[in-house]
Amino acid sequence: MKISPARVWRERDARYRLIGSKCLRCGKEFYPPKPSCPYCGSRETTRIELPKKGKVISWTVEYTVPEGYRSRAPIIAALIELENGVKVLSTLADVEPNEVYIGMEVEAVLRRIWEESNENLIIYGIKFIPIKQ
Repeated sequence: MKISPARVWRERDARYRLIGSKCLRCGKEFYPPKPSCPYCGSRETTRIELPKKGKVISWTVEYTVPEGYRSRAPIIAALIELENGVKVLSTLADVEPNEVYIGMEVEAVLRRIWEESNENLIIYGIKFIPIKQ
C-alpha cells in the first residue's frame, strides 16, 4: 500500500478527528462527510465534528486479513452508534473478541493504523476503545 505524505496531509482532518457532515436543508448528520446529503440530496452541507462516544450496535471479527495487517489479526470491525445517532464503521482496539458485546460503550481515540517503511511515514487514524466502567 503506497501512500504519499501529501495525501496524508490532505486527509488529516478526516483521519485525525471524527468529522462528519450536516445537511443545512434537512438537518440530518451523517458519516463519512459527503458533498451531498444521503437523505434529501441537498448539496448544502457543512462539515462538523462528531461526538467521540457511542455504543456498539453490531460487530464482527476478521481473522483472515490482508498482507501488511496480519500482525494485527484478529481485527474487530464494529458498527457504532454515536451519542447523536450517527452510525460509524470502525475498528475496535484494546479489547479481545470475546469481550465485545452489543451495547458496549466506546470512545474514539487516535491510533497507529499503518507504517509505510519506504517513506518512513506512520499513518494514524480513529479507532474505538471500550470506556472503562
